[in-house]
Amino acid sequence: MATFVVLLGITVATQLVRFLGLAAGGSITFSGVFALLALTAFNYLPVLLSLTLFIAVLMTLTRSYRDSEMVVWFSSGLSLARWIRPVLTFAVPVVLLIALLSLVLSPWAITKSEEFRSYMDSRDDVSQVTPGVFRESRQSERVYFVENVNEGENTVANIFVSSTQHQKTGVMVARRGFLQTAENGDHFLVLLNGRRYEGTPGTLEYKISEFERYAMRLEVHGIKAALPSAKSISTFQLFGTPGPVYRGELVWRIGLPLSALLLALFAIPLSYVNPRAGRSLNLVLAILFYMIYNNLLSISQAWVAQEKIGLAAGLWGVHLIMVVILLILFMRRLTLFSITRMLGFR
Repeated sequence: MATFVVLLGITVATQLVRFLGLAAGGSITFSGVFALLALTAFNYLPVLLSLTLFIAVLMTLTRSYRDSEMVVWFSSGLSLARWIRPVLTFAVPVVLLIALLSLVLSPWAITKSEEFRSYMDSRDDVSQVTPGVFRESRQSERVYFVENVNEGENTVANIFVSSTQHQKTGVMVARRGFLQTAENGDHFLVLLNGRRYEGTPGTLEYKISEFERYAMRLEVHGIKAALPSAKSISTFQLFGTPGPVYRGELVWRIGLPLSALLLALFAIPLSYVNPRAGRSLNLVLAILFYMIYNNLLSISQAWVAQEKIGLAAGLWGVHLIMVVILLILFMRRLTLFSITRMLGFR
């Protein structure tokens, strides 16, 4: 739990900074930051739990070596392979949770995140204005600046609008304004008690007019019906969807729980450490091994998506190689301990 909380805290902090930057630029609302943060966390949970499981087993067995508990274990005639059963008893429930997240919950979270972003993109220009920031409209024909926004009363204060129409530049300033929806559904920004300056840049022909009420029609952008990405499609649909990109996504989703199970077993031989020496090198090598395994899984997904290898090779190739390496590590560690016992050393 301690390992998971630390990893989740690091992930949430980095994503929070990114979303706050988007909110400051007006791409998303500040109220939507935490919604996107929660949905993004769901997407990262399978990888975080996989790494947490690996570190938890590794740290526990490493401490057993450092506290000389392994000496008692081997002196009782038990081999290192006897750790497989208790490790699997601890790891299998976590692997099932990772499978549930990877195959079901993560695609759902990505779908909701894409829908929320589409809704954010469909807002009108003034709804995307951030107080104290110049904001350009989608058609690049207007520039808005609002000093203060009162969302509860649907009003804005100290407004600056620069627009270009018929090769003439118009600048409007007003003390306050509000958003209004007409009966036909059109949206308007109504400015109250302001001025409009209109003319051609580079000339002295400018017209200044004062107004008590000025209504500007706002373009409302409909939600784009974009095709769902491979990451947002449910796992059941992936099996029936043709295309190398979808097969690559399938390799990644199935590979996450399989890699988590193998990494828990890898932690058994990798946890060996000399009680009289430091454990830093042991942890560095173990984390490096995890990174190599995770990158190989990503490469396998990319190769399937690029049709360099088939689906079967992508699904099982990396894991079979890791199983062979796991057996070699176990045989090497068991051989060393057998030689040590024969020589009478602890």
